[in-house]
Amino acid sequence: MNKVRTLLADDHALVREGIRNALKNLSHVSIIAEVGDGPALMAALHDTNPDLLLLDVTMPEFKPVEAIHQICSDYPDMKILVISAYDDDVYVQGLMQAGVDGYLLKDQSLGDLQLAIDRVLADEKWVSSRVIDKLVRISERTSAAPASPLTSRQRDILRLLQQGLDNQSIAQRMNLSIKTIENHLTRIYRQLDVQSRLEAVKYANHHPDILGLPGQIATQEPPTMKASDQSAVTLLLVDDNARYRYQLRRMIGKVCTQALIYEAENIDETVNLVQHITPHLVLIDVVLGDEDGIHCTRRIKAISSKPRVVLISAYPDREFHRLGLEAGAVAFLDKKDLDAASLRELIEDVMR
Repeated sequence: MNKVRTLLADDHALVREGIRNALKNLSHVSIIAEVGDGPALMAALHDTNPDLLLLDVTMPEFKPVEAIHQICSDYPDMKILVISAYDDDVYVQGLMQAGVDGYLLKDQSLGDLQLAIDRVLADEKWVSSRVIDKLVRISERTSAAPASPLTSRQRDILRLLQQGLDNQSIAQRMNLSIKTIENHLTRIYRQLDVQSRLEAVKYANHHPDILGLPGQIATQEPPTMKASDQSAVTLLLVDDNARYRYQLRRMIGKVCTQALIYEAENIDETVNLVQHITPHLVLIDVVLGDEDGIHCTRRIKAISSKPRVVLISAYPDREFHRLGLEAGAVAFLDKKDLDAASLRELIEDVMR
């Protein structure tokens, strides 16, 4: 019987020793390498191509969700069992959605570790019972969606909360007073039935649709598409200029009231959204502050091949066009040509 070639990744030598000792009773499992940080893990995966990865996701120089998406893409046949000290429900859900096969808490018994390994090797999912109980309680408590959607401004504030900004930074970003931000937060908490900014962020992570702006709210003007032509379509607008995003979402709202519109202003924010939703169409500015939309396109495509990405720019360039298409974009448009008619054509094409 061939042994299961196992890579052990944890930055604490004592933890690795404990896991190694626990696996001595599993004659079909063999540890072929041990690593303690992100770069060493990626190198070891390339060198050893293991069957099983036992992983602590809090290692130095390791971005868990992003890295796991990439690892799952590069090593689709490998099983991944996370062994962690953290039982945070949002954390666990994010990792499971990223593609891990199991999540075991470090304080579980050695018997649970051995059982978890056997389960994931048998193509089953494994999550520690304590985490499952917590996820069930969270699901029961947060299953109901809010009675009505947030306003556009409340949605922007909630998005900035997710980025970790404090009230003063949010006020500066939105050119509002701190008192106005505090008043909006009070209404957001009431709307979401939460008590704090932390709970509001968790709610948004559990219900990413709350960050989407329905097209009929984006504009009060009549739509240019017939109701019979409209169906639910999700769009993501990626641009570091808030004023331009506002103009763009108003045009989209005029074209298709049933569109669900999300916004992001940088790559990290975009990646976080795409990990929770699957937009049908993504419009990305080629220039995102110090970042670029071509790299953003690659990051999106590394997560999912489904979204159609259209790059836009006020300064169209032939080389940008070539690189954008190579990265996975389906089109490259000049911003001055992006009007209601062209948006309608893009949306109709996606709906077909």
